[in-house]
Amino acid sequence: MGFAQCGWPIWRTDDFTPCFQEDYLKILLPLIVVGLSLLRLLISNLLRAAKLKPNRGYDRVADNEDDRTHLPREEEPIDESDEDEALAINGGRLALAKVTTKGSIVQADTPAGQTILTVVEVLAIAGLVGVNVVALVMEAYSGRHGKIAAIAGLSAWTYVLILAALRLFLGNTQWRVPYLWNHTAAIYFAQWMFSLIGFRSAFVHPATQFRQTLTIVEFALTSLLFFMSISTRKGNKTVVLEWEDGIQPSRENLASLFSHFTFGWVDSIMWEGWKEPLTADRVWNLLPSDKAATVLANYRQVKKTTSLSFHLLSYFKGMVAAQAAWAVISGAFTFAPTLLLKAILEYVEDPTQAPRNVLWLYVILLPVTDVIRSIGDAQALWIGRKICINIRAILVGEIYAKALRRKAAAGNDKVLGEDKKDETPSKKGFFAKIKRALGLAKDDKKANDQSAAEAAVAKAKDKAAEADEQANLGTITTLMSVDSFKVSEVTSYLHFLIASAPTQLIVAIFLLYNVMGYSAIPGFIIMALLLPVNIGFAKTFQYTQKKIMSATDKRIHTTNEVLQNIRIIKYFAWEHRFETIVDEKRRAELKALRTRYMVWACAVAVWNTVPILITFFSFFVYTVIEKKPLYPSVAFTAISLFMLLRYPLDQLGDMIAHVQESKVSVDRIEEFLNEEETEKQKQLGTDNVDENGNKVIGFRGASFIWGGRNTVAEDGSMAFRLLDLDVEFQEGKLNVITGPTGSGKTSMLMALLGEMTILKGRVFLPGGRSREDVRADPETGLADTCAYVAQQAWLVNGSIKDNILFSAPYDEQRYKDVIVACALERDLEILDNGDETLVGEKGITLSGGQKQRISLARAVYSNSKHLLMDDCLSAVDSHTAQWIFSNCIMGPLMKHRTCILVSHNIPLCVPFSDFVVQMTNGRVTAQGPPQELIAAGKFGEDFVQKSRPGSAHVSRVPSRVPSSVGEEGDNTMINEADGSESQTKAQTIKKEHKKQDAMEEAKATGAVKWPVMKLYLTAMGKWWFWVLAAVVFGAQQFSGVATSLWIKEWANQYAYDEVVAPTFNMNSQSYSSQTVSPTYFASIATYIKGNDSNTFSASSNSDVNVGYYLTVLAIIGIGGAVAAFVRDMWIFFGSLTASWKLHNRLMRAVAGARFKFFDVTPLGQIMNRFSKDLEAIDQEVAPIAIGVMSCVLAIVVTVTLIAWITPGFLIAGFFITILYVFLGAFYLHASRDLKRLESVQRSPLFQQFGETLSGVTTIRAYGDERRFIRDNLAKINAQIRPFIYLWAANRWLAFRTDVLGDLVAFAAGVFVILSLGKIDPGSAGISLSYAIGFADNILWLVRLYAMNEQNMNSVERIKEYLDVEQEADAIVEDNRPPANWPAHGSVEFINYTTRYRAELEPVLRNLTFKIEAQEKIGIVGRTGAGKSSLTLAIFRALEADEGKILIDGVDIGLIGLRDLREAITIVPQEPTLFMGTIRTNLDPFNMYTDEEIFAALRRVHLIKADEVIPGAVSTALLPQTPVAPEGESEPATATNKNIFLDLSSPVTESGNNLSQGQRQLLCLARAMLKKPTVLVMDEATASIDYATDSAIQETIRELTSTIITIAHRLQTIADYDKVLVLDKGEIVEYGHPWELMKKADGSFRSMCDMSGDYETLAKIAKKAYKAKQLVDVDEESETTTAEGSGTGDEGKKDGEN
Repeated sequence: MGFAQCGWPIWRTDDFTPCFQEDYLKILLPLIVVGLSLLRLLISNLLRAAKLKPNRGYDRVADNEDDRTHLPREEEPIDESDEDEALAINGGRLALAKVTTKGSIVQADTPAGQTILTVVEVLAIAGLVGVNVVALVMEAYSGRHGKIAAIAGLSAWTYVLILAALRLFLGNTQWRVPYLWNHTAAIYFAQWMFSLIGFRSAFVHPATQFRQTLTIVEFALTSLLFFMSISTRKGNKTVVLEWEDGIQPSRENLASLFSHFTFGWVDSIMWEGWKEPLTADRVWNLLPSDKAATVLANYRQVKKTTSLSFHLLSYFKGMVAAQAAWAVISGAFTFAPTLLLKAILEYVEDPTQAPRNVLWLYVILLPVTDVIRSIGDAQALWIGRKICINIRAILVGEIYAKALRRKAAAGNDKVLGEDKKDETPSKKGFFAKIKRALGLAKDDKKANDQSAAEAAVAKAKDKAAEADEQANLGTITTLMSVDSFKVSEVTSYLHFLIASAPTQLIVAIFLLYNVMGYSAIPGFIIMALLLPVNIGFAKTFQYTQKKIMSATDKRIHTTNEVLQNIRIIKYFAWEHRFETIVDEKRRAELKALRTRYMVWACAVAVWNTVPILITFFSFFVYTVIEKKPLYPSVAFTAISLFMLLRYPLDQLGDMIAHVQESKVSVDRIEEFLNEEETEKQKQLGTDNVDENGNKVIGFRGASFIWGGRNTVAEDGSMAFRLLDLDVEFQEGKLNVITGPTGSGKTSMLMALLGEMTILKGRVFLPGGRSREDVRADPETGLADTCAYVAQQAWLVNGSIKDNILFSAPYDEQRYKDVIVACALERDLEILDNGDETLVGEKGITLSGGQKQRISLARAVYSNSKHLLMDDCLSAVDSHTAQWIFSNCIMGPLMKHRTCILVSHNIPLCVPFSDFVVQMTNGRVTAQGPPQELIAAGKFGEDFVQKSRPGSAHVSRVPSRVPSSVGEEGDNTMINEADGSESQTKAQTIKKEHKKQDAMEEAKATGAVKWPVMKLYLTAMGKWWFWVLAAVVFGAQQFSGVATSLWIKEWANQYAYDEVVAPTFNMNSQSYSSQTVSPTYFASIATYIKGNDSNTFSASSNSDVNVGYYLTVLAIIGIGGAVAAFVRDMWIFFGSLTASWKLHNRLMRAVAGARFKFFDVTPLGQIMNRFSKDLEAIDQEVAPIAIGVMSCVLAIVVTVTLIAWITPGFLIAGFFITILYVFLGAFYLHASRDLKRLESVQRSPLFQQFGETLSGVTTIRAYGDERRFIRDNLAKINAQIRPFIYLWAANRWLAFRTDVLGDLVAFAAGVFVILSLGKIDPGSAGISLSYAIGFADNILWLVRLYAMNEQNMNSVERIKEYLDVEQEADAIVEDNRPPANWPAHGSVEFINYTTRYRAELEPVLRNLTFKIEAQEKIGIVGRTGAGKSSLTLAIFRALEADEGKILIDGVDIGLIGLRDLREAITIVPQEPTLFMGTIRTNLDPFNMYTDEEIFAALRRVHLIKADEVIPGAVSTALLPQTPVAPEGESEPATATNKNIFLDLSSPVTESGNNLSQGQRQLLCLARAMLKKPTVLVMDEATASIDYATDSAIQETIRELTSTIITIAHRLQTIADYDKVLVLDKGEIVEYGHPWELMKKADGSFRSMCDMSGDYETLAKIAKKAYKAKQLVDVDEESETTTAEGSGTGDEGKKDGEN
């Protein structure tokens, strides 16, 4: 026989053949290993030499676009050739260029005894070389190739010695060779495996004494090397640890191989969590290579050539391959226990076949092979999780960067039938007269959105029409929250699909064929048929999932809108109506969910019946057709393998479905990433000069449009356009843009900022570069960048100070000046925490005026040279406006700065400006120096006398704001709450500022409490529900036991004297379906082994009625399957009931909460309850609860059975249970906290996302994208951190439970060896199979229990909101007001006092005054005077402490809230609109006719007197030629059409496609429709130009209602019947304005003086007073009348200015 030609089989009786041991284990295999290592080293070193450390992978893609949304410079990591080497301090070069962010400490961590260990290693290898030399010289290896063996050993170890020496001597020089440690470690492992076999042989078949000694020495040294390499740190190298902001670095890269495989490095975090609940700062940081910035930077260096899904796959191919390799190992070893048990049983039957040591070998291999499987599983899943977090970082980061680059406010005016995808023409047209880009007008998801997925990102492929639809904000948030999570989740289980399931299938089929021959074929056929069925189920799952998602999307969208506009809904008492709308959406969602649950139950039923079918058919063929005797050994091995086969098939079906689902998500994301981007960089460019190289700011022959270049709506009109602009603003001066509401002033600023689509011409503004790239001019300290103040102030969630600084460096003096100039000083004194006060989401804690001034302060504080301000004086009262204008806009802070100001306040701004632009309907009608325009009479004739040209620049900022200046009324709690007391406090002591975190969300600690469980269980059903449930569960569990006992009976029929041996439960790891109890399989998988010798002949067992036993077995199985089906349906039924009840209660509780709840709770947190937490309750709780209950029952059954058969096992079981309990407790503590942290950290990420989306124009205007991206990366990291360690904890638990389970198996094996012949073998089989299933059940009990707790955490968070403080009842039956109440509208306060919270001072004190029916009352007063509190009191948003309010003599405190609020009406300060049409906004519940609606629109002047309503029927969409306004003889095509003429014109989210003024007018029209007897107006006309305002005041004067107005513009109320002056919640003055003006030292008089408009006001008031006297005292003298009317005319004109 030649070399390496050994006879087969190589295993003889109890050992490998000597030929195999010598030729293969000593010569061939070691040399192959060494050869591979040498080859690898040569190749990598040649590559290194050739390229001198090439930039591995890919060259950087050239960026052609400006990289404002790319990673900020300092975040881009150095491209290191491998993470292994990345942080090594080697070759004397510290590779420390990795992200060291501000505030991080870096420490180099050297493993203990680094050099000593290497020295020991070298010595040990030298010893091995010595051993081989001795063997060669002494010819110790007697064999045909003994000499060759010694030489092979010598050369192998010499090679290793060289490698180790290189590591020792060159390790810290520049000549080091990388990765040598990996080579040596791999070789040690291989050599140890080889010598292990030789070592056993030396004992089993000892050769000479000398050879045995050599073998032992060799084995000892190899083991030393092997154990050293797996127990020292991987690579035995120094690692750089970075403590970022005090967060501990991860221990993962300090772990040894052993600790990697067993997840030992997780111990310390588990211990931390056990000692006390984990908090965010005690969770370790991510590895540097897993941080979002690093991941994204590396990802972006790879050019994307294919679709996103393939691109991601190819990017992660290395990791996926590693994952697959581990999965193959685990898949192959899954069957080892089955085969070993078979071998053990064969041995037990015939102990004579081999020495006893073979049996021990088998029993020892049982746990060993399973540990290998467990390691393979754990590694595959862990690598999967790593891919998962990387993909999540990539997707979220890319979506975020895209959101910062997306086009502002794409209009969509295309015909809806064009996009063939899934639209049918619908009620909502997509209209886009989008004046306001700030809120980024978004389109609704397609009107009939058959599936959220397709519709999510609508991009018409029809380029000709350049359709420009965009994903709306909701969709983008879904992409980030749902889709990116789905995709990342699926990657963590990919290995099931590509490696694990296929491996298991191949092995199982091979083994089955061995056992049953051709009879296995029917089994295979059924299995094969099962795959399409499984895929079918999976597809149906997906379909239902899609259905559920789109239903959920709709519900969440509606809920979101309800919550955003909750104040107006409460004021109008619409809660119950909106609740029904949400309920409808919820009903649709639960219907979809019900379908899904039914599919699920059917799937489980199929899954349960399949094994019965297979068993039945295979055995039928075997016994009836092939006529073979069915030995138990054959029967049970086959059953066991069929059971095992079901798992991979099930996983395949499942995974195929998941992969398809995530493919949909990837495509949605990709579609969004391919959407049109803003043309800002293209329009503005980097150097902004005209063709002569001059710096200009303005337009040259430019026209702009909102949305696409040539989108035309169905009625032939186009989106709003700016036409033929030729404007050059003056640099360093004040430029004012004026014009009526809706004339395109905001659009002009947007066009300047490059946010509109340019049709022709050029735009000039230095805003094309990123803020961080522009250096400030050292002389003036100003940089050539822009700052922008949006009309609707956009603030970030943080403190006021953060908002003003906007991360510019803090300069105390400048900061103080800015605060004074913007009149914020008083507000900061009033607020609880001064400038550390948190601005809630969307500035929720502040009033409109405060937000606007903070937004202004941010622009003024910045070092930008050019400021664009959009109507920043509208939300403040007149004297504050005066102050801000003179001290801020004209003040020293604006020296050398260009200011482009949009304003309605012409008398204040125009005279002092340097350049004025006047606009009408998208065109510039006049421009030039103000003097010219005034002289030309552009602002009305009487403006001339008033204007005082000349400079009004204030030379320095006053040190304090006069007390009268400051925010007028506001609707915030915080201000007024402390308004009264804090004046004094602020002067005496600076209040202690407590830093809070804007997103602080309570995180419950400790175990979930019983009341929470009870809440859910009682929601599921009453006691009878649970009784039935118990019965069904019992039945299902019983069927499992019955199967076992039946098989035992049958097996014992064959031969009572045959040894009937036990077997193994095959379900040791995958519990994938989570609904079928594992013991059920375990029992069937009992093998019972008959003797294989030929003592049996076919005739000898003819008396066993196979048919009878098979039939009964099938009946039992089918019974069990039916029980499982009923069980699932029953629990799902309960779960749906609970979902419905909980959502209903949550909706009622939130809708009925007090106003203050919404002031202190960010919307994001409330929405989190409605989205994530409800989803958990709907979809997770039930299946997992079923799993928990099954496991508990299974464990109970197991314990009883085992105790009944072999009481001895209980001792081992007892100790093992204690260990399990200990493990479980450890795990639960840490995992519970990690899970909670993960869900809490999600809020800031979503919230920052939403915030950015709504402020994207502001962020871009400031050129600050990079900073937001950095912030986003930090938030991604914060969310991934608890997530990845939660999974580490899961792997930690799984590995440890596996090991414990293997102890059980080992103990059971030993038990078999020891008790041979003492117990009835059939019973032993059952006992053993259950004992083995026991471990698995406990693992799943712990995991599922933990998951159940985490889901209950959602119930707990919902319960928290079910208990919020509620408002009074909507209707008090015993006390309903008369139907026509209030008929007259008199309002009377009697000694009324109220406060916001019990512990605060009252905000209104002892008010007593009466408003007669139909009087018009103005309320004025300084900030914190209690003006808004007064309106809140009338609507009972604040309840009385003492006293009462009577309306028409009815005490409003005694009637129901709905009765009260439906009877009176408010027009709030912040205009709130809903997504829908103009009609649905004015009349959401169809209570008025079109005529009434048009009348209301005319009254608020949204439809001008001369405009014709087309067809007088709103629905007729007849293309109409718009009537050209006079003075414009342009062709009709070039005008913008009035959208209010068509009631079906769409209104986008929060009305963003209308200008602020139009929104306010629409809200006013909504109030007027109700024809209210009592109308409260809270600064309702702040954003409207003066002319329209005075026209509306005319309309209001004609109303026959009682009107209570809170006003900023004193002109508004100067001619009212009375004025109420409040201060600190008390009445200062109450009387007719003229009377109050005459009091020289009165408060009202001083306010009028302050406003600088005293003469006008006095005229108006006096005229009104006279007119009133006339009416009152009927002295109709001709002269007075004449005089009165004269004055009146003048006053009216003044008013218009």
